[in-house]
Amino acid sequence: MTFTAQILTLYPEMFPGPLGISLAGRALSEGKWACDPIQIRDFATDRHKSVDDTPAGGGAGMVLRADVLARAVDHARAARPGLPVLAMTPRGAPITQARVRDLAAGPGVTILCGRFEGFDERLFEARAIEQVSMSDIVLSGGEIGAFMLLDACIRLLPGVMGAASSGDEESFESGLLEYPHYTRPAEWEGRTIPEVLRSGDHAKIAAWRKQRAEDDTRLRRPDLWERYRSVRD
Repeated sequence: MTFTAQILTLYPEMFPGPLGISLAGRALSEGKWACDPIQIRDFATDRHKSVDDTPAGGGAGMVLRADVLARAVDHARAARPGLPVLAMTPRGAPITQARVRDLAAGPGVTILCGRFEGFDERLFEARAIEQVSMSDIVLSGGEIGAFMLLDACIRLLPGVMGAASSGDEESFESGLLEYPHYTRPAEWEGRTIPEVLRSGDHAKIAAWRKQRAEDDTRLRRPDLWERYRSVRD
């Protein structure tokens, strides 16, 4: 089964973009995933191919029209009915590594990329679309968020990473930030690799890594630490 990414966007020429190089690019050329960008303007009905209009109630910017987007979403669903539809929006729920793993285990994803002031809310009332946010920031459009989401999924596909266990201990997999890493040279600018990592004692190394992951999460991400503690307790 090939993981398929349908991207509904006003800028289909942006794809695969950075996903066409490195791990994701090699996986694309090997057929481990497929990239299918779809131009939203193709579903506009007027001669100007209008996809947006002024906000009801006044205000700055433009709003993407529900009728045009619904036709685009319906087309994508008809083309690949098994794919969940996610909309990139700062109003969405924060994406999690657990959700990324769920998506990567499935047949693919359809991603709706916002622009301007966002979406006409009636779209989400009329269609089953999962609204997700990649971070508490605002971008010019959802395409950058789509790159992030797809990269997170693609690297988890079978055969993409060199070792099957490569992602098991990374940040967020266990609810913690990942422990710090070191490599050669053993000494650099007067700083040495922690002695425990050079000891060859795998039990002590595992304990050190777990302790550092907990310490760093508690100091850097108290929100993650509280969730981790509540689950552990």
